[in-house]
Amino acid sequence: MPRKKIELSHEVETLSILDAEGRFDKELEPDIPPEFLLKLHRAMLLGRRFDERLLNLQRQGRIGTFAPIKGQEASQLGAVAALEPSDWMCPSFREMAAELWRGKPMEDVILTFGGYNEGGHISMDRNDLPMAIPVSSQILHAVGIAWGIKYRKKNDVALTFFGDGGTSEGDFHEGLNFAAVYQAPVIFVCQNNQWAISVPRSMQTHSKTIAQKALAYDMPGIQVDGNDILAVYVAAREAVDRARSGEGPTLIECVTYRLMMHTTADDPKRYRPDEEVEKWGKRDPLPRFQKYLKDKGLLDNDAIGKVEEEVLVEIQSAVDRAEERMKQADDPLVMFDHAYDEMPQTLIEQKQELIDALERDGKEGNNG
Repeated sequence: MPRKKIELSHEVETLSILDAEGRFDKELEPDIPPEFLLKLHRAMLLGRRFDERLLNLQRQGRIGTFAPIKGQEASQLGAVAALEPSDWMCPSFREMAAELWRGKPMEDVILTFGGYNEGGHISMDRNDLPMAIPVSSQILHAVGIAWGIKYRKKNDVALTFFGDGGTSEGDFHEGLNFAAVYQAPVIFVCQNNQWAISVPRSMQTHSKTIAQKALAYDMPGIQVDGNDILAVYVAAREAVDRARSGEGPTLIECVTYRLMMHTTADDPKRYRPDEEVEKWGKRDPLPRFQKYLKDKGLLDNDAIGKVEEEVLVEIQSAVDRAEERMKQADDPLVMFDHAYDEMPQTLIEQKQELIDALERDGKEGNNG
């Protein structure tokens, strides 16, 4: 018998609407209401300025290590903007802008990075999971949630973020395989920022694209310019609509770049050239989107300046609230709370011993 070419159900496309200079393809331009475009811009600017403030706080010793998001705002916001509040979002550890869009208070972000577990509280009106530090573990969580949605015959979807390094984990392949087999309503968003700490994309996979990995699981896969918020939104919108209508999962590869360090404990100058950072800096998603909005007559420099002032005030208020909550949270007695419905006698005694010790220390301090 002759060899025959196997016809696959899907092909891999690449999508870009805004170029690096903010010029756009009118045929591909999505019909997005002006007020929603301005909301996206404000969210991008807030994410950028808050990220910068967090870095300052970390360098001042006021919070601990965190993962900066600079350069990846479009990949995050373009994706979550396609979700409804009842949908689920499962982040990794670099989705601060997406979490803010979904309603996470900035002071909770500060508390979390300051080492306070109170920052991890998620209100009941938010269908979001906490950030996942173990690489790709959140993929399985998203697939499980999506399968539960389908099992209960609900009309929601789940969306999860991960990086290019995460696609080398078994959780990635298990998650995609399960989602495809059971046609779970889940959207997989890979923020391909070119570096998994110090491991470059070229050493992560030999595949020409990450999007093509979807073909192995018989699901749609698309590669988008991750610094083009319009392209990300269009791809996410299509994937969400597909999942919501019962057509199963989608893999979206957002080609972007991590302009800053992997975390604040990392020195990227040790493994990547400045020329590479400068090249990608010219593709920065924020000024690109701002030029697009200016050309449409929705923004000007004065309007941008006004938004800048507003977000800086908002950020400072969040810092003040967070630091006040940190002071209030510095009570060691809270370690005894919430572990038991009825506190056992041994724990009651230990709590009293600590109370007595704190009182003694306080009196000695006052006398000393």
